[in-house]
Amino acid sequence: MKIAPNKVVILHYAVSDSEDTLIDSSYDHQPLAVIHGTGYLIPGLEEALTDHKAGDKFEVEVAAENAYGERHDGFVQTVPKSLFQGIEDLDVGTQLRATTDEGEQTVIVIDVQDEEITVDGNHPLAGIDLKFDVEIIEVREATAEELEHGHVHSEGGCGHQH
Repeated sequence: MKIAPNKVVILHYAVSDSEDTLIDSSYDHQPLAVIHGTGYLIPGLEEALTDHKAGDKFEVEVAAENAYGERHDGFVQTVPKSLFQGIEDLDVGTQLRATTDEGEQTVIVIDVQDEEITVDGNHPLAGIDLKFDVEIIEVREATAEELEHGHVHSEGGCGHQH
């Protein structure tokens, strides 16, 4: 069975940057299970999976614009530390939720000074071209319940209420 929209895809992957620095891998633990075409994966990887089948192994390069997007300098802001009253651990690398004109967004603290904090709203992988090493383990029809819930279920269902 070929990978197409609304098929369950179970795969292993390793992702590296353009200098072959490993960023993440599923090979040492559980494979990733997704419903194809639901937008769970970055666009470039989802497109590359289409028409593959169980047993296929391949590599694909995904340009930043088809991965996590380009970096935007305007997403970096320095704001008064007083805006973060009640938050004790404001260290570099801390992730926070911020309310923006576009809604809720995750920002990462990238600098802490006495009176100011600099946050970055870019995804940590924005602006980076990625390389994926992929192995397709299984392709199957999604169940009606999986399609309704929007995610893959393990044996016995998903274990939570919707």
